[in-house]
Amino acid sequence: MSLQVEKLEKNMAKLTIEVSAEELEKAIQKAYQKNKNKISVPGFRKGKVPRQIIEKMYGREVFYEDAANALIPDAYEKALEECEEKIVSSPKIEVTQIEAGKPFIFTAEVALKPEVKLGKYKGVKVDKQVIEVTEDEVNEEIEKERESNARTIEVEGRAIENGDIATIDFEGFVDGEAFEGGKGENYPLTIGSGSFIPGFEEQLVGKNKDDEVDVNVTFPEDYHAEELKGKAALFKVTVKEVKTKELPALDDEFASEVSEFDTLAEYKEDIKKKLTEKKEKEARNAKEEAVLDAIIADSDMEIPDAMLETQQRQIVDEFAQRLQMQGLSLQQYFQFTGLDAQKMMEQVKPQADRRIKSRLVLEAIVAAEGITASDEDYEDEIARMAEVYNMEADKVKEMLGGNENAKQQILDDLAITKAADFVVAEAKETKAKKTEKEEA
Repeated sequence: MSLQVEKLEKNMAKLTIEVSAEELEKAIQKAYQKNKNKISVPGFRKGKVPRQIIEKMYGREVFYEDAANALIPDAYEKALEECEEKIVSSPKIEVTQIEAGKPFIFTAEVALKPEVKLGKYKGVKVDKQVIEVTEDEVNEEIEKERESNARTIEVEGRAIENGDIATIDFEGFVDGEAFEGGKGENYPLTIGSGSFIPGFEEQLVGKNKDDEVDVNVTFPEDYHAEELKGKAALFKVTVKEVKTKELPALDDEFASEVSEFDTLAEYKEDIKKKLTEKKEKEARNAKEEAVLDAIIADSDMEIPDAMLETQQRQIVDEFAQRLQMQGLSLQQYFQFTGLDAQKMMEQVKPQADRRIKSRLVLEAIVAAEGITASDEDYEDEIARMAEVYNMEADKVKEMLGGNENAKQQILDDLAITKAADFVVAEAKETKAKKTEKEEA
């Protein structure tokens, strides 16, 4: 294999990769062996047709596509190892020569890592973050816990109120005709939750168990079902049961049941401590983002479109993996939200752009400051990951690849983290940032 690199404009390059005629011949022969059982020729048993006969009938190029697809991944991987440039995008492949008896030649258009001209990165000025936990915030957390520990009891002697859970049967009609998906039985509807069409739940307030109610609503203009957008509808509703939540008393007994503490006062103090720790972490992250934004704004770099597109696809793939863990596919998500792949790619573009620029400026700072991560840092990180995944350290290393490249990637990432810590520590906090409550 041979490689030629031609630098293009805007941090792009074209790699011309040549594979020997002998390797091409082997790939064509493998493609023939792979496909010969699928080809029928009169006078020959299936799988016994000579390659020359097939090529005579269908053309010499009949096996070229499979041969190219077999050769390109390995040849491109070898080219990456040989290439001295830092490639930061997926390749755009184009076959320029494929013919038996001649070398196989293809090109790969790729983005190269942009040069970064760092601006000011020490002593960046950012607003000071005020960390304060109010009594209302503590009480809000306690109310959430009370809600999760509430018991449901049947309502007696009164009509439906906001917050009640009404079990209903319903059927919807538009222009006097029942519509698909508009019927339900024994549906538990929390009044005031906003989970039904606007105006639906409000018309059940004041009704009683066993009441039959006509509910008139209008579907929103942005409703997901095209045939129902903006349409007036009548729902025939029967109230079958009404229940409400009974919250536990707010006392020491409640505190001891939901926490490790014996008193409500201790429980509240613990909540305040955890909220403070959460806000401190959020403030640290906000400060880091503000510092990096300022460094990026004062630095100069040209991001190739291919590099940006590769990062966009990575973010979409990461999102798809998270959805899969929840039992959803990306296609199902698109159906629910009305998005498609192109719209989502555009939606994540700003995030991809910032992720790239943040990494690039931090890598430049690592180089400028001579920041490194040690073997001890590496082992500490492996131990941390082992604790998170509840695995042995050796198993974590094995999972990550267990080779020097995998180790170097972790060391690089740790150096990036150190660079982020460095610029945050060097930043100057200029003034206290007012809370929304203070601004109001």
